[in-house]
Amino acid sequence: MSELEKAGPSAAGSTRPPRTWDFMQTLLVVLLAYGAFVLTGGFALRLLLAAYGGTKNLTPAEFQAVWEQGRWQASGIILGTPAAIAVLWVAVRMAGRDFADYLALNWPSRDEVVCGFGVMIILMTIDTFVTIKLGMVEPQTNSGILVGGAIGLFTLAIGICVGAPVFEEFVFRGFMFRGWSQSFLGPYGAVVLTAALWALNHTQYGWYDRSWLFAIGLVLGYFRLRANSTWLPVMLHSGMNTGVLFLGGPYV
Repeated sequence: MSELEKAGPSAAGSTRPPRTWDFMQTLLVVLLAYGAFVLTGGFALRLLLAAYGGTKNLTPAEFQAVWEQGRWQASGIILGTPAAIAVLWVAVRMAGRDFADYLALNWPSRDEVVCGFGVMIILMTIDTFVTIKLGMVEPQTNSGILVGGAIGLFTLAIGICVGAPVFEEFVFRGFMFRGWSQSFLGPYGAVVLTAALWALNHTQYGWYDRSWLFAIGLVLGYFRLRANSTWLPVMLHSGMNTGVLFLGGPYV
């Protein structure tokens, strides 16, 4: 007889299998996380602007113009990301699960990292080649974003190369993939749907750019599934943004 059986029915009933949020519950938590990201990042950014430049009561158009300045955009991302992750953490703990386990925060092997970066480099090379061959002009680039000196460039790099990849991958390839891969979608359905929503979420780009983002999202989702690691998509996402940031291309 096991120790659990010896303890009696009450002890046996207190041990419950780990819970995973279902499809709609996962979507609701993600929407709450995005809401926390937008509200916290926007509010903190307004406080920073008021303290830094004495700007108050900006109109939506004025706030959008300021947002397009790289240092402020990155500041909003950096300040909003912890709030979004906190929402995910609360949801995971409510499910009685370990946060790192639920989001698959496992370190990938060296071979998986090398393979992942190799595939991403090939995909981005194909993207560039096809764009040139088709004569596509991509107006939605980041080359014109105002940085504001060395401090602004550093802030932009942290926000785009660290903050955005962590936030987006924790949400899409971490929390969302976990819930949806164990729903009626299955793992591969979750890879496809998270990639599609991730691409559509980048409303600053046109449909041509978002079609490539969808392809990139499929790659990120595949490596999340293959390596059972969300850190690997974070690394690949960060590496991609680092490259295109200094080349003046569209980061994601």
